[in-house]
Amino acid sequence: MAEDTERRRVLLAAPRGYCAGVDRAVIAVEQALKQYGAPVYVRHEIVHNKYVVRTLEQKGAIFVEETAEVPEGEIVIFSAHGVSPEVHREAERGKLATVDATCPLVTKVHKEAVRFAKDDFDILLIGHEGHEEVIGTSGEAPEHITLVDGPEDVANVQVRDPERVVWLSQTTLSVDETMETVDALKGRFPQLVSPPSDDICYATQNRQTAIKQVAADAELVLVVGSKNSSNSVRMVEVALGAGARAAYLVDNASEIDESWLDGVRTVGLSSGASVPEVLVEGVLEWLTERGFADVEIVQPMDEHIQFSLPKELRRDLRAEAAAKVKS
Repeated sequence: MAEDTERRRVLLAAPRGYCAGVDRAVIAVEQALKQYGAPVYVRHEIVHNKYVVRTLEQKGAIFVEETAEVPEGEIVIFSAHGVSPEVHREAERGKLATVDATCPLVTKVHKEAVRFAKDDFDILLIGHEGHEEVIGTSGEAPEHITLVDGPEDVANVQVRDPERVVWLSQTTLSVDETMETVDALKGRFPQLVSPPSDDICYATQNRQTAIKQVAADAELVLVVGSKNSSNSVRMVEVALGAGARAAYLVDNASEIDESWLDGVRTVGLSSGASVPEVLVEGVLEWLTERGFADVEIVQPMDEHIQFSLPKELRRDLRAEAAAKVKS
């Protein structure tokens, strides 16, 4: 039997994994636990990744679905996806100390929504119904915002004045998906105003650009990320659209089906913006054990953005929460 000497390789996309907003949010929880001690409450998953949430729980973070679940006088951290003004009011009524770990790029979209609503525009928010970021942004100006969930939803959109319409976007969508919806909206509303800058976040764009390049040369693409992570799901779709024969989303190496490797010589690998590098390393080890030891980095661009931690962490939040309970 002839020896199989054909080269097996992994094309490892870069940039990948944690973006600046996710890094900031996770460190904010870790720093709050270090400064104030457990428990620290977090409203919703701080980022959409099972491993990150489980790790923070082990350190003393308690994740809740609603602000009302947090006991009086405690500290609550708002996730990277952002919350509506009503959630801030709920925290105030509940006498809670808050840390706002909303990604600054999401905050930018919130501010745009407020500004355009103040100017009495109808705001068409491109995004997926039920996503936490969409719920938070919509809450800034609910009477002005209409959700547009993809190009197929454009025909249903109704506005008061076709000449005073602007579009905004959930930051974690694919660039292609968003612009397809924008083009369809412009077909109905030629005077549609675009936001002052592209609302698709730099990290989403960079990871999609890298995965496109990887997918063009790979039979199989693996994206490490959780199924409730919008940007991770989009990366799988982008990989398939860029030519990969197959692409799968996995939380970690244990979810890989070995049959996926049948007939495969080149595996593309990346991870969503809320995924710690340790999970990617686990997949690389799994692939190495199966003959894919040759790893090439595919890096179409550099990424050096960092965000400062939430300013609330510079205060004594335990004392503030106790004072609210007494008042």
